[in-house]
Amino acid sequence: MSLIKSISGIRGTIGGRPGEGLTPVDIVKFASAYGTWLSRRHRGKKLMVVIGRDARRSGRVVSSLVSNTLKSLGIDVTDIGMASTPTVEIAVTGTGADGGIIITASHNPAEWNALKLLNEKGEFLSGADGKELLAIAGSEDFLYAPLDELGSYVHDDSWGSIHIEQVLALELVDREAVSKADFTVAIDCVNSVGGIIVPALLKSLGVKRIVELNTTPDGHFAHNPEPLPANLTEISALTASSGADVGFVVDPDVDRLAIICEDGSMFGEEYTLVAVSDYVLSATPGNTVSNLSSTRALKDVTEKHGGQYFTAAVGEINVVEEMKERGAVIGGEGNGGVIYPELHYGRDAIAGIALFLSHLARSGMSCSELRKTYPDYFMAKKRLDLPEGVNFTRILDSVREDFAGHDIDERDGMRIEYANGWVQIRKSNTEPIMRIYAEGPTIEDAENLADRVIGIVKKVK
Repeated sequence: MSLIKSISGIRGTIGGRPGEGLTPVDIVKFASAYGTWLSRRHRGKKLMVVIGRDARRSGRVVSSLVSNTLKSLGIDVTDIGMASTPTVEIAVTGTGADGGIIITASHNPAEWNALKLLNEKGEFLSGADGKELLAIAGSEDFLYAPLDELGSYVHDDSWGSIHIEQVLALELVDREAVSKADFTVAIDCVNSVGGIIVPALLKSLGVKRIVELNTTPDGHFAHNPEPLPANLTEISALTASSGADVGFVVDPDVDRLAIICEDGSMFGEEYTLVAVSDYVLSATPGNTVSNLSSTRALKDVTEKHGGQYFTAAVGEINVVEEMKERGAVIGGEGNGGVIYPELHYGRDAIAGIALFLSHLARSGMSCSELRKTYPDYFMAKKRLDLPEGVNFTRILDSVREDFAGHDIDERDGMRIEYANGWVQIRKSNTEPIMRIYAEGPTIEDAENLADRVIGIVKKVK
C-alpha cells in the first residue's frame, strides 16, 4: 500500500491501514484539513467548493466521503460529477466557488486515487499554501459545524458542455477549418471521463467520423493509463488501419494529450506542447514556459517567433507561476500538458485537441508532415524505485561530483546541461520513485546520459 502526502494533495492506493493506504480515515482527515484551510483563508464567509471525479471505480466512494466531510464543516458543495480536471478548474471560477477538489489519481493505475486541491482561482495550491494545509492535517485542528450550520449539496452536470463552449469560443479555435478538413479522428480515452467529453468536443468541432477506443467511462482501464508509447500500441495500430488522419490519447483526468500520426507513428508527447505553441505563437507572439523536464524544442520554436523561453520546476503550479511572471502566452509540460491562459491557467487536453486540429487543418499537411517541421530531439525517460529512508541528498551529491564542470540547475532535483543535451534526476511528486530524464540529438546519446546517472545512483549506499 502507498500513501503520498504533498503540497498538491493526497494520493494513494485504495485500502489498507490508515496512514499506509488511501483509506476513509485519510480521505476525511485531508478533506477536513482542506476545508479548515479554506475557512481560515476566507474568514467569516459562507464557503462553497466544487468537486468532480474521474471514472475510477473508487471514485464514487471517495467523492461521497469528501462531500460529506465538507458539508460537516459547514461548506456548501457543488458536485459536477464525472468531469475532467480542467473542467473542474473552469467550474470553480465559473461558479464563483472558494475552491475545488478533483478526485483523480491522474495517470496512476486503477488502484490509486487522490484528492487534487484548487484555490478560488481554479489553480493548484502554492507551495506555501500547501505546507500550511499539511500542518493543519498533522495537527488535526478541525472544527465541525453544528446541526443547523451544515453545508448544502447540489449536483450540476452541465460543466462539461460549458467547458466545450468556452474552448470553441477561443479566437484561435477554427471550427470552420476543422469541419472543412473532414478529418477522421481516432481516440483512446482509457475508459475514463475522456470518453464523455472528447467525442462531444470533436462533434462540436464538426468532426463527422470518430473511431473510438476505450470510451466507456467505467474505470476499467484497458491498459496502463499513462499516455506513453509503450501503452499505446492498440490505438497506434487502429489509427493507421482505420484511415484516421490523427489519433488522440488522453489520461484518466484529461489534462495530458498524446498525438498519433496517420501512419500510426507517435507525434511525441513532448511535441504536443511544441506544436500547439507554434500555432499560438504564429498568431500571438510572446514568451513561453515549460518545466525543466521538457524538450528544448519549445525553446527553438519560441525563438523562431521572436519570443523568450523560460523554465520552471516540475509541477503545474510552478509552471503557472512562472508563466504569470513572464507574461507567457502559452506554456505547459512536456508530458502532453498544454496551458493556454486565454482559457485558464491549467493543463487542458480539450483545449489542446481543439488548437491542434485547427493548426493541422490550416497547415494543409498530414500529421506526420507537420511533425517533420519541428526540430528533432530524442528523450530517454527512466525511473527507479525510491526505497523508504533512502538519502536522496547523498545521491544528488554523487551526481554533482561526477558532472563537475557542467552547468547545473538545482531548482528541481538536478539538471545537468550539455551543449547538445541535458540530463535530470528528481524525486517524483506523485509516486515513490526517482525519475531520470535525458535529451540529446540521438536516442543513443539520451540513453547513454540517463544510464550514466543510473549507474551513479546504484553505487550510492
